[in-house]
Amino acid sequence: MVERNLFKRAAPHVFLIAAIAVIVFPIWLVFVASTHTLQEIITAPMPAWLGGHFLENYGSALLHGTENLGTSALTMMKNSLIMALGISTGKIVVSLLAAFAIVFFDFKFKKICFWSIFVTLMLPVEVRIMPTYKVISDLGLLNTYAGLILPMIVSATAVFLFRQFFMTIPREITEASQIDGATPMGFFRYILVPMTKTPIAAMFVIQFIYGWNQYLWPLLITTKQKYYTLLIGINRMLSGADTQIEWHIVMATVMLAMLPPVLVVIAMQKQFVAGMTDTEK
Repeated sequence: MVERNLFKRAAPHVFLIAAIAVIVFPIWLVFVASTHTLQEIITAPMPAWLGGHFLENYGSALLHGTENLGTSALTMMKNSLIMALGISTGKIVVSLLAAFAIVFFDFKFKKICFWSIFVTLMLPVEVRIMPTYKVISDLGLLNTYAGLILPMIVSATAVFLFRQFFMTIPREITEASQIDGATPMGFFRYILVPMTKTPIAAMFVIQFIYGWNQYLWPLLITTKQKYYTLLIGINRMLSGADTQIEWHIVMATVMLAMLPPVLVVIAMQKQFVAGMTDTEK
């Protein structure tokens, strides 16, 4: 009986450790490769422990990049950060205003408007990508930050989540604000938004990672190197036809690409968990 109970207690820990090892091992190999020279990486067997070229490789990646790419990881990180922040902030602002209008205002075809937004979740990205590209091209927004951000700032998921949260807010709060003379936008700014801070934080984390990991859309509309995002840059680093791929620089760039989303999740993990589990009233 004691042995069986010991096994029951130990088994979840064993499975957890095994799962962590499966997830961490590839990341460890990438990090190890980013600290070695190219010759050391391509020589079998590849080293399994850290090398002595950490600063050199990461400095080259940040300031110069690879020869076949022609732009630095620092520039690409800036582009990815602008895109991720623009998408996450834009989605939150637009979705908050849309959910506010749907929940707190009465107007004709309100339900039709909401379900028209919600039904866009059923449309595959491939269905919308070419019409969106046509619109952005006609507006002259190719190779611009506006072109990278604007098509991505409308989110039916965020509208739905904020709508569901707003519907839990007691009507007495709305009536009390009206008695105090608050305007609709005053109620939205000073009462509703502060009450929604944890769902906003959770949505920011989700949308930041979504924006940072965008690949298909930046691939379509960016042809100039100064607008490459990190994922596009990594792909171009691996497409050298007649040149040796600089794997040590590529691996350093991959590690740099993983860093900002991890930092955002770590910095906002408490707000993220609260936003996913709690409701503030």
